[in-house]
Amino acid sequence: MIFICDKTKLQDAIAIAQKAITGKSTMPILEGLYIEANKNTLTLIGSDKDVSIETKLEADVLKEGKIVVDAKIFGEIIRKLPNSEVKIETLENNSIQISCEKSVFNLVHMNSEEFPGLPQINENIIFGIPQNLLRNMIKGTSFAVAQDETRPILQGILFEVENSKLNLVALDGYRLALKSELIDTNNTINAVIPGKTLNEVAKILEDNECVVSITFTTNHILFNLGNTKVISRLLEGEFIKYNALLPQDYKLLVTVDKQAIQNGIERASLMAKDGNSNLIKFDINDDAIVITSNSQLGKVREEVSANMQGEGMQIAFNSKYLLDVLKNMEDGEVEMELTSSISPCIIKNKNAENSKYLVLPVRLVK
Repeated sequence: MIFICDKTKLQDAIAIAQKAITGKSTMPILEGLYIEANKNTLTLIGSDKDVSIETKLEADVLKEGKIVVDAKIFGEIIRKLPNSEVKIETLENNSIQISCEKSVFNLVHMNSEEFPGLPQINENIIFGIPQNLLRNMIKGTSFAVAQDETRPILQGILFEVENSKLNLVALDGYRLALKSELIDTNNTINAVIPGKTLNEVAKILEDNECVVSITFTTNHILFNLGNTKVISRLLEGEFIKYNALLPQDYKLLVTVDKQAIQNGIERASLMAKDGNSNLIKFDINDDAIVITSNSQLGKVREEVSANMQGEGMQIAFNSKYLLDVLKNMEDGEVEMELTSSISPCIIKNKNAENSKYLVLPVRLVK
């Protein structure tokens, strides 16, 4: 195998494929990056069995072939080379030579035959969605994915398509995040994708309206971004019936400036770092939210103007959960729907219907 290509383009392709290499696999071959040179195209694949990323770039292929190289060291070598053309060729003793200007590296490679093949997916495109839209939906839900491994299904994000609408849903037992967008499809889909996969997909997606094509099989999802494909296994099991968790009624509706309440909570949370509860208290009355926090560090009082419809209320929250929600909301004003000090709080954008968040309060010991 012999090929010549631009260093920067090769570095970018390595960075994309490497996102699938976790270093946690028991198979040494999966520490490697699969490289195939064929018809003036380089194909790079990284995989950890659960997620595989394939990306292609142009190259001047003088002799076709395929190898697997240690992803970490190969990536470091290419990154530190001068910004020039790189020539890579295989030598007889299971090694490759990497040349760029006056730099020459020899690196041992592995047998490409041992690298597991990608799952075969028939790409009869199920639907497409603009990259920036999907990226925002992932960003707006992935923070609520469960981190503990006791309920594996909650380590994923529900991908639900019905009535030409895509819903992404994540929940971890303390909060729930739901993002919805209308899409052009008549299909009905219900699948759970590992949260870590979608986070890597979000890093590859660009902030433009180019369409990413999405194909589902029984066990896998494929994201096709043109030169790059991401294939992930789906999580097994039933996702929680999230609609049943969302209260339909409320007794108090509070409309508040998003940035004002976010700033108030951030300042109040400085005193709430005692223990892990990050406890802050809301006293909602007289068209204002008084935010307080007491701990061994001291105490704080913040007041934020708000519009109230309903009876006043006292309620406490983990400040981290509220801030995670507010940081992902796009509207200038947000609405909080409250029922009691022990009932879930629903937070929505005032002027946009595409997001809904649920945060459980912290019960106060009286």
